[in-house]
Amino acid sequence: MAAAAIRRLVSKVAPSDASVLILGESGTGKEIIARRLHAQSARCEGPFVPVNCGAIPADLLESELFGHEKGAFTGALSARRGRFELAAGGTLFLDEIGDMPLSMQVKLLRVLQERCFERVGSSVTHRADVRIVAATHQDLESRAERGEFRSDLYYRLNVFPIEIPPLRQRTEDISVLFEHFNHRLPGAGLDSFDVDDEALRALQMYSWPGNVRELANLVERLAILYGGASVGLQQLPARLLENLSLSSDSGTAGAQLPPASAGAKVTDLKAHLAEVERALLLNALNDSDWVVARAASQLRLRRTTFVEKMRKFSIERQK
Repeated sequence: MAAAAIRRLVSKVAPSDASVLILGESGTGKEIIARRLHAQSARCEGPFVPVNCGAIPADLLESELFGHEKGAFTGALSARRGRFELAAGGTLFLDEIGDMPLSMQVKLLRVLQERCFERVGSSVTHRADVRIVAATHQDLESRAERGEFRSDLYYRLNVFPIEIPPLRQRTEDISVLFEHFNHRLPGAGLDSFDVDDEALRALQMYSWPGNVRELANLVERLAILYGGASVGLQQLPARLLENLSLSSDSGTAGAQLPPASAGAKVTDLKAHLAEVERALLLNALNDSDWVVARAASQLRLRRTTFVEKMRKFSIERQK
């Protein structure tokens, strides 16, 4: 599912108060989608309150969500509002809902069913005037079948699921996301930069294990190093290029760069691959402070093979 399809789903469900479950690997931008849902809803003037269910100790999660009264437990020196109260009139985003303990799942289910809750140590009932958006990188349906997640809570949350594919499966979005992060750089005190066609095609061939978060971090890194300039293959980190070279004498075969779009300049394949390979060697040397053994290890080559390639491409450390 591409970004445009996800935006269409968001626009359809945002005006309602239906619970939404956002599914996807870590770093795919689940909170970004949750914020868009809030921004396009009738609750947009209210607060957006995120809570990471996996980052809060189990014994503190109930207090964190529902609040507590003074003296409710050791350390409760004063009354405190929980996230449900803080999100009143707005959206409560329950991130990593799959990490919520089973004991808390029961209490959350009651709140979703009855739309009310009590603070820890209190019998006063508060109305839960919130829209619930949850997210997880886990397969909740399988976990529910194994009894590791309450099936009744899963079905309560899964009214409208939105699945975000990993970035490696939606390469058509990479150029759009790259420009999005690039245009935001001035707001962070950094200069934007240009990226040439070959570098962009290399980005589209990378597997992006860190997903959108990794792409955003790369854009920031390139802006720090090359803000206001142009970025090509030689400016990209070696890890992004290591699978793009085709080299028979290395004993491995990597992926070719995808073909340029219609009407683009035709590239001589042999010369292009040589340029990619030379860029790989230089990046590895720069990353390893020109320690040849470390650079060879980074590219999974023998040191002697690496030295031969340096001679082939006339690579010498400049004095």
